[in-house]
Amino acid sequence: MNHYETVFILNPVLSDEQIKETVKKYEDILTSKGAKMISKEDWGLKKLAYAIQHKKSGFYHLFEFTVDGEAINEYELAFRRDERIMRYLTVKLDKHAVAWAERRRTKLKKEA
Repeated sequence: MNHYETVFILNPVLSDEQIKETVKKYEDILTSKGAKMISKEDWGLKKLAYAIQHKKSGFYHLFEFTVDGEAINEYELAFRRDERIMRYLTVKLDKHAVAWAERRRTKLKKEA
């Protein structure tokens, strides 16, 4: 099982219900492949550094999870096919990045 982190940007014209539905869809894809969700974060509507599809903002979401590497191809294929997704990035975390992510989550819990 490898440790991964995905950040994806949703189209800003989506309703709250559509956003929740889309996030749930990608979470279900991962869990159906045997992934263990470690963390899910909604970063909200943020301004983009440059326009993507003529949009200047987007809804950011972060998933942190562990899964076998073979599941990532199908997961990212779903991102490419979905018009609600403007951009996505999945990275495999090494031991240092995993430790950093854990410290970040702990800090966020203390602030809340």
